[in-house]
Amino acid sequence: MNEYTEYNFKNEDDARNLLEHSRQLIDDIDNELVDLISRRTALSKDIVSAKIYLGMEIYDKNREKSIHDKVDKLAIEKNIDKDILNQIIDMLAILSKNEQRKILRRHDDGKY
Repeated sequence: MNEYTEYNFKNEDDARNLLEHSRQLIDDIDNELVDLISRRTALSKDIVSAKIYLGMEIYDKNREKSIHDKVDKLAIEKNIDKDILNQIIDMLAILSKNEQRKILRRHDDGKY
């Protein structure tokens, strides 16, 4: 994460241009994030298929702890609020588990 940089703008147009450019970059990053979340969620089918075969539950306490440990280290490295980053990871895990449950219900109904 970049540290705050103080700009010495020549005029309001310079500030507005920077604002618009930065907002466009954020929009582009948001689109990439949604694509990555979609790709991550799509892996739920592979994961739940393996879990069904292995007789595993959807919730894997050790895996989630491992992910959070990794995220804690990354948060420190990238200077990102660890608690907020972990909340985001929790939401992604919920999304994945919900998708796995949907797939599992289809499997149990014979539609898998």
